[in-house]
Amino acid sequence: MTVIQPQYEHLREWIASMPDTFFQQGEIIYNARNQIRVMTAPDGQLYNVKRFCMPKWYNRLVYSWFRTPKAQRAYTNAMMLQERNIATPPAVAYILCGKILRESYLITKQLTYQHRLYEWGDGLTEGREECMRAFGRFTARMHLAGVLHRDYSPGNILFDKVNDQWQFAVVDINRMRFGTVDVPAGCANMGRLWGEEDVYRLIAEGYAAERDIHPDECYQRMWHAHQQFWKHKIKPIEYQSKVHNNG
Repeated sequence: MTVIQPQYEHLREWIASMPDTFFQQGEIIYNARNQIRVMTAPDGQLYNVKRFCMPKWYNRLVYSWFRTPKAQRAYTNAMMLQERNIATPPAVAYILCGKILRESYLITKQLTYQHRLYEWGDGLTEGREECMRAFGRFTARMHLAGVLHRDYSPGNILFDKVNDQWQFAVVDINRMRFGTVDVPAGCANMGRLWGEEDVYRLIAEGYAAERDIHPDECYQRMWHAHQQFWKHKIKPIEYQSKVHNNG
């Protein structure tokens, strides 16, 4: 099954050929369990094509009859984000292969943002203060719009300075929740980010300003979520050192 946004019908032949031509096109920009390639389409524009690998046999049945496949979910979520003015790569098409799902594909337009939040992992804040506050405001507006990204991690947040303003976008959006996001849930959503306490304090300032709460309360909730998440992701001795070095 191939589903294409009407404005991209002129690319139907190219899109429909993707299961046969994916590995012969473009440049790999992500290669793990799934693979993403950036490709130049016949219209001369750059597109990202994500190939979701074949699920295990049990999940093939689940995604075929009971649960929406990841490519389809990401396609739908992209449109829902755009309706809420949350930046994400515009959805172009998705492809589901086989009556019992094999691989699937998601095609989106490529964004030109040059940075990911990985860059904040060094814990430095000098020169980044306004960017970090702006990120807090962006996240608060997303939550106020009823959007919770369930994998809100550094690799899934893009940013750049556009017309002298910091702009942000989210990717890898097949795991989203739409509905009311209260302050505790919104602050907890920041737990997967990288960065030291000073980074979180600046993010909290921007987030709190948008949600009309005290920044200290916001910071405490975010930092607690961060500590709880990473406590289970790194070895105990590394975690103790991390907490000690942060006072």
